[in-house]
Amino acid sequence: MSVFSRVQSMAATILVNPNRGLLSNAVPNRNFLFLQCPTFRPFSLSSSPIPSDVCQVTHATKNDMDVLLKGISDRSLVEQIKHILDMANRASLRREVLHTDFLTPPILNEAMAALKKLADVNAIPNGGYLEAERCRLSVGHPEVLRTDPDTVAALSITGNFGYQPPTHGDFLGSILGTGIAREKLGDILLQGEKGAQVLIVPELVDYMISSLDKVGKVPVSCTLIPLEELEYEPPSTKTLKTVESSLRVDAIASAGFKISRSKFSDLISKGDVRINWNTVTKNGATLRTGDMVSVSGSGRLKIGEIITTKKGKYAVELIRYL
Repeated sequence: MSVFSRVQSMAATILVNPNRGLLSNAVPNRNFLFLQCPTFRPFSLSSSPIPSDVCQVTHATKNDMDVLLKGISDRSLVEQIKHILDMANRASLRREVLHTDFLTPPILNEAMAALKKLADVNAIPNGGYLEAERCRLSVGHPEVLRTDPDTVAALSITGNFGYQPPTHGDFLGSILGTGIAREKLGDILLQGEKGAQVLIVPELVDYMISSLDKVGKVPVSCTLIPLEELEYEPPSTKTLKTVESSLRVDAIASAGFKISRSKFSDLISKGDVRINWNTVTKNGATLRTGDMVSVSGSGRLKIGEIITTKKGKYAVELIRYL
C-alpha cells in the first residue's frame, strides 16, 4: 500500500468510525421505531458504459483521486471530500454501507458531484425531510445499498415558551451544551411557542432525552417522534424583478439583495458569496435559472425565469428568501 493510500485510509477511519466521535462511545446503539423519509433517489453508474472521467473504486489510485477532486471550487473542502471518497471506496470493496455525520450543503454538494464519477457506488443523502439542508450521506456498493437507510431520527423539544419563543441559536447552544457535537445534529425546525423539532443521529436519541432539560431558563422535555410528524414550513419569500445588461452575479445579485455593486464585489473578495453552495471567486460568474445565491449574513436568493428583452437585456425574476 502506498503512503498516499495509508494516509487516506487513516483519515477515513477517523471520519467514519463512530467510536471516535464525541459521546458516541458512551452511548450504546439501540433500535428506534421511526419512519423512513426518503429525500433523494440513489444513483448508480455500474450498469452504464464507463466514460474516461469515471473511476473504478477497486483500482483507485492517486491519479484517480485527482480526477475525482477536479472541479471543486472551494479548496478548503478538499480534505473532507477525500475522506468521503475513501469511505465510499471501503464500503464498495467490503460490500457494506457506511454513513457520514450530518454534512453542510457545500460539502454535500461537492461530495455528490465527486461520487457520481465512481462506477460502483450508490450514494443516498438523507436529512429527515425533503428540503433539509444538513444531511447524512450513506455510501455503498449498489448490490447492498438499494433503499434509503434509517440514518436520521427526530426529536420534539417542548416547554413553556409562551412569553419569548427561543431562537435557533438558543436551541443549538443548549444542545451543544450537553456535549453533543454539531456534526451529530441536522436541521432545527422552530415551532414558536411550541418549541422545536430537531434531527439527530439515532444513536444519541436516548442521551439527548436524558441530558437536555433546559433551553435558556425554560425547562423542556424531549420526545422521539416519527419523521412523518415533522412540521416543516417553507421559508417566506419575496419575488421581484430586475433588468440588467448581463447575467453576471455582481449585477443580478446586488439588485436582489439591494446593495451596491461595489459592495457586492467586496463580499465576493472576502469569500462571503456562494452560487449553489460553491464559493464565488470572480465577479464575472454568470447565473442561470434555478441557481441559488447565498451571502453570509444576508440570506439566499434564487434565480427564476430569465427573459431576453427586445433591446438585448435580461429581465430576471428574483426570489428572495426572508
